[in-house]
Amino acid sequence: MALSPYKQLEQEWKRLHAFRGAMAVLRWDAAVMMPRGSADVRGEQLAALETEYHALVTAPKVTRLLDRAQASTAGLQDWQIANLREMRRQRDFAIATPVALVSRLAKAASKAEMKWLAARETGKFEDLAPHLEEVVNLVRDKAQLLGQARKLSPYDALVDEFSPGLTSAEIDAMFKAMARRLPGLIRDVLARQEKQTLLPITGKFSASRQRALAVEIMKAVGFPFDRGRLDESEHPFTEGVPGDVRVTTRFDPTEPFSGLLGALHETGHAMYDVGLPPEFLDQPVGRDRGMALEESQSLLMEMIVCRSRGFVTYLRPLLEKHFGVSGPEWSEENLYAHLTRVQRGPIRVDADELTYSLHIQLRYELENQLLDGKLAVRNLRDAWNAGMEQRLSVKPRNDLEGVLQDVHWAVGSFGYFPSYALGAVMAAQFYESLRTAVPDVDAQIARGEFAGLMGWLRENVHSVGARVSPQELLKNATGKPLAATAALRYLESKYLADEPVVGSAAA
Repeated sequence: MALSPYKQLEQEWKRLHAFRGAMAVLRWDAAVMMPRGSADVRGEQLAALETEYHALVTAPKVTRLLDRAQASTAGLQDWQIANLREMRRQRDFAIATPVALVSRLAKAASKAEMKWLAARETGKFEDLAPHLEEVVNLVRDKAQLLGQARKLSPYDALVDEFSPGLTSAEIDAMFKAMARRLPGLIRDVLARQEKQTLLPITGKFSASRQRALAVEIMKAVGFPFDRGRLDESEHPFTEGVPGDVRVTTRFDPTEPFSGLLGALHETGHAMYDVGLPPEFLDQPVGRDRGMALEESQSLLMEMIVCRSRGFVTYLRPLLEKHFGVSGPEWSEENLYAHLTRVQRGPIRVDADELTYSLHIQLRYELENQLLDGKLAVRNLRDAWNAGMEQRLSVKPRNDLEGVLQDVHWAVGSFGYFPSYALGAVMAAQFYESLRTAVPDVDAQIARGEFAGLMGWLRENVHSVGARVSPQELLKNATGKPLAATAALRYLESKYLADEPVVGSAAA
């Protein structure tokens, strides 16, 4: 018996899923293991796979099958109808972008990533700038084409690619709400923390010991090491597909927390990926619902859970076990004070919960200016430094502390950065509802038990896949629309009243 049009489409996307997994492993290898001199070879490999992927999605056969399947959805389940919608969405995005542009961008991004790594060694933005300029020009072309096809502004088309359905209007509203309260809140918290005694934490912490600590906590959280791995890279990231998830972090031998927090940030991503609906793992509807939700899971883990008193209670004896440390500087109170210390620093991945969104807002504004031609790549460093001074009263001492710290633009990920700020807002909303549903979640975490936390997230976020929009998923999980209210309430209660309060105030 011949397969129905819908079942034929499932077979097509199963093959596309295999391509996606192969490209993910190649990108992981490029960042973790590949020799720098192989960048051109890897660029050709990725371009070939991207081109083939593009050809499969845009094939006339797929369009005919989509039309036939959507003309007769009788007998299809809600998940399958949603899967058709996501297939059409992927096809529309692909057909709006010429294959030649796809290939050129893949090659340019691969080369720019290697030049970014080299520039971080020399500390000179000039070594990256011409390659970044090529990526910017190609992304600008892509944004124009996607915008025309999707009836969106060019920048909104890029945002929509990473976080479906979310727009600049929502991003602007969120930043506006945060800007009204954050500067004053940061000043109040800094003044308060100046009066606190903070014992310095010093020493040498080998990468092997830090890795052992991270692995133990990742296992407790539920990371499946039989289907995933932890490695080191210049910039922490998560890559892969469910069933083969690659996580990286970066260990600093003089700093015991940054590598751990990086690993657990990426574990938040990974747990989302492995928690997706298993029956649709090779289908579009079984994928994550965009990067804002992805970042909500990673930032909930890194910023909220790992900076909670319960987590510090769990962490302290593990630090003694893996690092052999003791003394008053390793007390729970001092550890908590370090993990919740607010500082106007230049580095985004080291930023605290209060200053984090200011880092994102700067990148959001700069990439808008790059794409609309108001800012030339050659002037990016000066614009970056001026923006840091304006927002955080910090001037980067060098390009490593400034414009060279993130890899996103080098690899063409414009429209991605707002996902971090949206994710932080969503994370606070999820956490507020989670603590109502699982009242003893903090006590569970203090015992090293993460089943309550992960169980709620699995049910309300992970298992939903891409069946509904981010806004609908958030509303279903929390009962409230996307807003900065819960995030501000969380920050104020934690940093000015010491303990987060599950609020009853209107969102």
